[in-house]
Amino acid sequence: MALSPTIQLTLMRHQTEIQEALHRVVMKVADAATGSGANDLQSYYGQMQYHLGWVDANFTPTANNPGKLLRPTLLLLAYEVAGAWGLATSDPGYLRRALPAAAAIELTHNFSLIHDDIEDGDTERRHRPTLWKLWGIPQAVNTGDGLFALARLALWGVLDEGVEGSIAARLGAALDRACIVLSEGQYLDMSFEAWQAISVAKYVDMIGRKTGALMGCAAEMGALLGTRDQETIERLRSFGYAMGVAFQVRDDLLGVWATTAELGKTPAGDVYRRKKSLPILHALEHTNPGDQRFLREVYQQETPITSGQVEQVLAIFARAQTKAYCCAFLAEQCRVAREALASVPRMNNRVAARAFDDMETLVHFVEETSKE
Repeated sequence: MALSPTIQLTLMRHQTEIQEALHRVVMKVADAATGSGANDLQSYYGQMQYHLGWVDANFTPTANNPGKLLRPTLLLLAYEVAGAWGLATSDPGYLRRALPAAAAIELTHNFSLIHDDIEDGDTERRHRPTLWKLWGIPQAVNTGDGLFALARLALWGVLDEGVEGSIAARLGAALDRACIVLSEGQYLDMSFEAWQAISVAKYVDMIGRKTGALMGCAAEMGALLGTRDQETIERLRSFGYAMGVAFQVRDDLLGVWATTAELGKTPAGDVYRRKKSLPILHALEHTNPGDQRFLREVYQQETPITSGQVEQVLAIFARAQTKAYCCAFLAEQCRVAREALASVPRMNNRVAARAFDDMETLVHFVEETSKE
């Protein structure tokens, strides 16, 4: 999906530093394993690099889409907003303190994506075949496990940047808690496939675990590296959590109502895939028995959904005012995020001020979808 120039600037501002940090972590371990003549491991680390967008399927370097790097960007912005440990006013390399944690959060996210692709049966990610599609499920599971371990290894790099052991331990605990909650969310998501009745409340709880937890963790980790003030840390964690939920609801809206030009995918793609996202769950709770019966039949039929059935589903959404509900829910999450950010004490320096502006830009970017 095309991004506005403003949000692109926000997401690109620390992209070089994040990518360099990721390369240092992955290649240090890969070079140590393969440099001793263990050529049999080159494909293993090549698969990691393929998933991260650095090489093609033949392990030839390529300039592929690495993703938006949203979580490590959020971590670094929270670090700056929280004061960057006082380093931003005197040290041009002030980001070094937080970059190992930024790499850790992105590697954690990518391990979860590899496993998600397997569990959901997705054959493409970022317009390329998924890891399991090329190398099989067993190898993809193992590569995902490797990225998970690398994430933890990356995190301990904060000790080399002068971070106190007690803070490093808090960072590790925060990441471990987020991984457990994320796994809970994925369990619920997969369980929902077999459930006939899923409430909106249960769905919101699930996305809070699956998407909100890691975003909240990213902001919390950045704040932990930037300040000792516990209220600031909690407020930034709340900001990240609300933004994680908001980004998922935004995706749910676009998955039904975005045009091809906006999304680069088939309009109503989530309906064709019969994805149990917020729109369908809201409609099931708020439409008449006849429409409910039609929705259940369509979403449970063995044959592919037809374009005519999709039109009928969209008509039911209109009668149930589902889009208006989803937009209102999204707007409320953005309000919560903006309120949490506004409660963070302002630092009197240029770096923190710019980071505040960038975080407000993230909120505005997501919020725009609620106004369509």
